[in-house]
Amino acid sequence: MRPQLVIVGAGPRGTGLLERIAANAPELYAGTGLDIHLVDPHPPGGGRIWRQAQSPLLWMNSHAEDVTMFTDDTVAMDGPVREGPTLREWAGLDGTTFADRQLQGRYLRHVYERALAELPDGITVHHHPRRALRVSGPRDGRQQVWLAGRPRPLLADLVILTLGHLDAELDEEQAGLAAYARAHGLVHLPPDFTADTDLSPLRPGEPVLVRGFGLAFVDLMVLLTEGRGGRYEGDTYVPSGREPVLYVGSRRGVPYHSKIGYGWTGDRPPLPRFFGPAEVGELLARPVGFDFRRDVWPLAEKELGFAHYHRLFTAHAGRTAMAWADFEEKYAAAAGPAETRALVAAAVPDPADRLDLGALDRPLEGVRYASHEAFQEGLRRYVQSDLTRRHDAAHSADLGVFLGLLSVYGQMVRLGGVGTWWHGFFSYLASGPPGPRLRQMLALSRAGLLRFVGADMTVRAEGGVFRAASPTVPGFAVEARALVEARLPDPAVGRARDSLLRELHADGVAESPEGLLRVDPGDGRVLDPAGRPHPRRFALGPYTDARTSGAFTRPGTGGPAFRQNDATVRAALGILRSLAGRAAA
Repeated sequence: MRPQLVIVGAGPRGTGLLERIAANAPELYAGTGLDIHLVDPHPPGGGRIWRQAQSPLLWMNSHAEDVTMFTDDTVAMDGPVREGPTLREWAGLDGTTFADRQLQGRYLRHVYERALAELPDGITVHHHPRRALRVSGPRDGRQQVWLAGRPRPLLADLVILTLGHLDAELDEEQAGLAAYARAHGLVHLPPDFTADTDLSPLRPGEPVLVRGFGLAFVDLMVLLTEGRGGRYEGDTYVPSGREPVLYVGSRRGVPYHSKIGYGWTGDRPPLPRFFGPAEVGELLARPVGFDFRRDVWPLAEKELGFAHYHRLFTAHAGRTAMAWADFEEKYAAAAGPAETRALVAAAVPDPADRLDLGALDRPLEGVRYASHEAFQEGLRRYVQSDLTRRHDAAHSADLGVFLGLLSVYGQMVRLGGVGTWWHGFFSYLASGPPGPRLRQMLALSRAGLLRFVGADMTVRAEGGVFRAASPTVPGFAVEARALVEARLPDPAVGRARDSLLRELHADGVAESPEGLLRVDPGDGRVLDPAGRPHPRRFALGPYTDARTSGAFTRPGTGGPAFRQNDATVRAALGILRSLAGRAAA
């Protein structure tokens, strides 16, 4: 039989792997036949999340010019660069457009079809529009991939899992709230991809508690307002009368930061500087391992500070009190946080120009309001201030931090095993909603349809209702008969509803302390509890401890997902070539 490769998941990751196979096969797999089986119930290219069959009201949260599925010279990989159009170039859009997800789905379909056309002769792709149920087989032998509705499995020399975001079982607290809802005739909508959630139980005019203030909330807000016939006239929202009243809170109590609304000019910060391959190599070489807060975060914090101050000193020198060369030397030599703070205080007169990552992460920490209405006004001022700053190039040190975040994320992926906090922090600062969405939040708040609850929001089930409160407004609480968990499901393997991941979990794969599937950060091979890489199984995606910020990224920023795809494909093609050679012999 010809060698068989099964890729489970045909969304952006699976499509990206096909692109890398087409790019690398002429060097690594010439003249040898190969069958590639793509398993996904959704159409190849967009997969579930980016499928074309979803509401046109839902947008991407990136500018069209910042979205690409193709590599460039900034991607540190061994395979060849195959350049291609960004979403802006392919669709003929203004670069600052936030395209809808239907259009992104069509772009991903184009990338998929181009990859198919560029595959060498002898490599054939078969799409199976079914769910993969489990993977079995001996460690050193052919694998069996069992599909829904098929009595016999696909035989695979190698399996690569690119499953994306999956449904999960409720945690203990959510399960208790769901049971309470069933017993008292309430509505509890668990974490989910919002476009797939049935929102019909949320009735017009009634209060709805919402936990989560990130991108899932933005989708929920859109579908329950414009999706129910409302419209915006300038900065005013004109309701249809079918909207519920959303009471939203979260751990931070504020929405994700707005996307930056201006472009880069001048020199980029020379990254990495304090957290690069050498530092990652040293951490990985430690025989006792590393601790994220003690060993990794100080390096990342110093790198982000360097990116911030490089931009401030080189683009806004009039707001500094020291030459950049002197500051850079002293910053590099600073022995710890206290010494760094003292240097910054002396060199940057305005506290607003100083980088305080702790304050950015928890802006409502210790903040108290006398009344619920006072907090509404205060948070509207906070959101408006964020919008103003993120669209004013006078604050372009923020864009320097954004580039620093991208660089740091690339090193975190190389490191692996850094936990889940970092991913959430990155998303909050660097992957927030388009500015227009925050302006819509302000309009809905003024219209009384969006109410802010505060930080560290708690929800209790009592008296036949759900009751939400926050220390941000002492003494205030709101009751509702509906609760929405506005976030994606937990990616922990042990709680996945997907039977394939459950079977892997039962087989005893290695897990991180957060329950993520442990993989070799070099090529994505699945690890066993002893740390041995599986010779036949690879995994990429949000349920692994080598998760990246996304399957596509900004051109010219290194693209950690592209580097992962290339490394995985080159490892897989090498193994398949060896197996084919042994079979021929």
